[in-house]
Amino acid sequence: MPMPKELKPPVMTKVAPIFIHFSSYVTFSLFLNHANSQTQEQGILLNLKQLWGNPESLRHWIPTNSSSYCSWPEITCSSDSIIGLSFKDYNINGTVPPIICNLKNLTTFDVYNNSFHSTEFPRALYNCSKLEILNLSQNYFYGAIPDDIHRMSQLRELDLGANNFDGNISASIGQLTELRKLILVQCPFTGTFPPEIGNLSNLEELELAYNAKMVPTLPSEFGKLKKLKFLRMAGTNLIGEIPNTIGEIAALEHLDLSQNNLTGKIPDSLFMPKNLRIVYLYINKLTEEIPRVVEALNLDVIDLSENNLTGTIPDDFGKLKNLTGLALFSNQLSGKIPDSIGRLPSLINLKFYNNNFLGSLPPELGRYSMLERVWVSTNRLTGQLPKHLCDNGKLVEVVAYENQLVGELPKSLGNCSSLELVKIYRNKFFGNIPSGLWTSSNLKKLMLGDNSFSGELPERLARKLSLLEMHNNRFWGKIPQGVSYWRNLLVLKASNNHFNGTIPRDLSSLTNLWLDRNQLSGSLPSDVNSWKSLNTLNLSRNAISGQIPEELGSLPCLTELDLSENQLSGLIPPKLGLLKLTSLNLSSNHLTRSIPSEFENDAYAYSFLNNPSLCANRLSRSLNLKNCSLHHQKWSKTSYQLIAWSIGLVVAVLLSLFISFFVIINYKKRKHGLHLTWKLISFQKLNFTESNILSGLTENDLIGSGGSGQVYRVAIHHSGDIVAVKKIWNKRKLEEKLEKEFLAEVKILSSIRHANIVKLLCCISNDNSKLLVYEYLDNHSLDRWLHRKSRATTFSSSVSHVVLDWPKRLHIAVGAAQGLSYMHHNCSLPIVHRDVKSSNILLDLNFNAQIADFGLAKMLVKEGEPTTMSAVAGSFGYIAPEYARTTRINEKIDVYSFGVILLELTTGRKANDGDEHTSLAEWALRHIQDGKPIVDALDEEVKEPCHLNEMCHVFRLGLYCTGTQPSTRPSMKKVLKVLLQCSQPIRNGEMNAAT
Repeated sequence: MPMPKELKPPVMTKVAPIFIHFSSYVTFSLFLNHANSQTQEQGILLNLKQLWGNPESLRHWIPTNSSSYCSWPEITCSSDSIIGLSFKDYNINGTVPPIICNLKNLTTFDVYNNSFHSTEFPRALYNCSKLEILNLSQNYFYGAIPDDIHRMSQLRELDLGANNFDGNISASIGQLTELRKLILVQCPFTGTFPPEIGNLSNLEELELAYNAKMVPTLPSEFGKLKKLKFLRMAGTNLIGEIPNTIGEIAALEHLDLSQNNLTGKIPDSLFMPKNLRIVYLYINKLTEEIPRVVEALNLDVIDLSENNLTGTIPDDFGKLKNLTGLALFSNQLSGKIPDSIGRLPSLINLKFYNNNFLGSLPPELGRYSMLERVWVSTNRLTGQLPKHLCDNGKLVEVVAYENQLVGELPKSLGNCSSLELVKIYRNKFFGNIPSGLWTSSNLKKLMLGDNSFSGELPERLARKLSLLEMHNNRFWGKIPQGVSYWRNLLVLKASNNHFNGTIPRDLSSLTNLWLDRNQLSGSLPSDVNSWKSLNTLNLSRNAISGQIPEELGSLPCLTELDLSENQLSGLIPPKLGLLKLTSLNLSSNHLTRSIPSEFENDAYAYSFLNNPSLCANRLSRSLNLKNCSLHHQKWSKTSYQLIAWSIGLVVAVLLSLFISFFVIINYKKRKHGLHLTWKLISFQKLNFTESNILSGLTENDLIGSGGSGQVYRVAIHHSGDIVAVKKIWNKRKLEEKLEKEFLAEVKILSSIRHANIVKLLCCISNDNSKLLVYEYLDNHSLDRWLHRKSRATTFSSSVSHVVLDWPKRLHIAVGAAQGLSYMHHNCSLPIVHRDVKSSNILLDLNFNAQIADFGLAKMLVKEGEPTTMSAVAGSFGYIAPEYARTTRINEKIDVYSFGVILLELTTGRKANDGDEHTSLAEWALRHIQDGKPIVDALDEEVKEPCHLNEMCHVFRLGLYCTGTQPSTRPSMKKVLKVLLQCSQPIRNGEMNAAT
């Protein structure tokens, strides 16, 4: 039977192979396209590597197959296609080439902290149509943000911080409506913040901090940013009041408006957002009272410190159940601290110091929360410390000095093993110290001075305790001979108590010991091997007798010694003169015979008073001592006749010299051209004329010669003063250049006054010559003290071996930093020196540093004017890399040069003395990168155990200052702060632990 039509074999059986063949072709074509796409993307990456000079950080970019690049750590792929490029901290030096946008699916491009550069924003990225995340921060991009940046319409995150973008921030940023994060920090922008930023309705994070050249107000339009959670505008010179619209940012969690110039009151609306957790408003000029914060129930941290707030703390603060940190320090707040704050269940840190608070602290403080820090110093608080402070075992720091607190310390502090710092000096506490506090397992600093505490010192102290201050109290008993158990104690300040007995023999860990104004007796130990770490020893005003042991002269770190007002007798050991003492007092004892020759100078003028039997071999009125030779012999009649005869001879010689004087003066006038017309412009009160200066410019007075002229040491005979005179070379080829340097130096030095900048007294000029007259500094320049060859040519053979010890080096570093910090931060227009080096740091008799040679200095120009120099100036080893590359200048090139000086001071090497043709900065960096200890790099001539910590800190600071990228270098203000902390002796007891 014939099959039904519909059941006949379908014709499809014949065309199926054709369909299958076509499908395979499509799949194969897609495969080929995909393979071609991978090959193309890989080629783009390899081209990038080549365009950027094949950086070492990309050496692993070696293709093994068509998709291998997706495994490279800088690459993010999706479906075997590149969607992200990230080169954070890769030290790449180059530009952003257009080929990047040939990666059609690219959504992320991140080059944070490299050396990318361009004279304008890289517009080539406009062609990356899918780009969502762009991070160009910490690079060297210049110019303004373009007005058409809104073409990057898909951007969700934009970070342009820490570049050299300048001008006004473009209002077109307000059209990037997809933005969730916008970071425009630390750039030389000018003008104000565009209110159009308020149109970014999806924005969640906005950072505009540290744009120091702007003077903006806080736009009220920012109140429209309803989704904004994080707003940071610190250090941006904000002026005016905080607008009420700030409270309309409903999602706000973190607000930082600190370090500005905001004025007026804090608006109540600020605390309206329900999600607000952190508020920073410190270092402003806000006044009025603290607003109520009852609506801000989710607040986590409030920092209103360093303003001018007055009034009292509202009781509403006690309702902030989520509050972990409350900082109101450095205001003018008064009244009682509400007891309700003591019941906050989440409170961790309380910082109320530097106000006018009265009354007692909240009695339940610490009872209900994991309290860690209580800083309430410098107020007018009374009553006792709350007994619950350490109830929950988390208390770390109690800082309550300079109040009127009374009574005994809470016994609970004796059971508080978490305690690290107790700083309660200058109060009215009395009684014994809780026994457990002496040995608390984590205690590091215990500062009890200026109270009325009593009791004895225990044999053992907390094993981590490094500082113990107990001066001006009523402690009594003997100093335990078991001081040897105090293994980590560095500083013991126990002056003005009632201690008796003898001085312990074992002081193995101490660096600073004050036991003056006690009732100690007996003699000083002769075995002082365990005292080798001592920097300061003060035993004055006791009843110590016997001789000064010679072994004291062997203590390598001792710089301050006070044994005055005791009953010491006998000779002063000659070995004591070998110490590098900055302070010595042996007054009011029974010492005899001559003092060591090293002390026969004005620095020790008051060191030997009231020792009738002491004498000096050199006659000096300032020492107030008799001359030893006169002290032991009588003058005969013949001696007086000899003196009379000598006086007559001197008078005759002086008369002859006086007659010759006019002949010499006339000769010098003719020689030096005094007949020419000279113009003198003075900048200080002078006690000389141009004639006094010109007559002293002889070859015998020449003390230096350089690229721009000669320097003379000129004595002003009628006053006894000495000045330094810089004579500018008079060569036609150099005339125009030197004229500019002369005018630069006169303009700058005549406009500034600072103790650490060389004092320009006057300038003298005529048509042929130019002279600059400075205050003369006896100890010449720093490089001549640091480097052996320079020392040998500067000083006589008898003293050329003198080594500049570390305390003096650190003192010089601080002085030079003070001068540079003043130039950068305190002048009406910042001044960049451009030639900071050790030969341009001069030293007076006391090794105070003064910065000199301002011929290359430049005042930074106003906004809109160029800051590029026509050529690089400076000395090899000191020149910042970006200055050499771009000739653009800012303060950071001086910071780099100063960092090199810090490395010179710590290593003893010259700036160009690395190895294999590298500079000192490069050598120091490689030393660290190779994993070598810093100690191995330090100058062996001054490397002593008591100074190693300071030297290592300064070495690290030198590396920090010589970072290859200027944005990573600190400001001179910060450098000075670090150096001051290094040079602040532990002996002062100011550990800055809490404030």
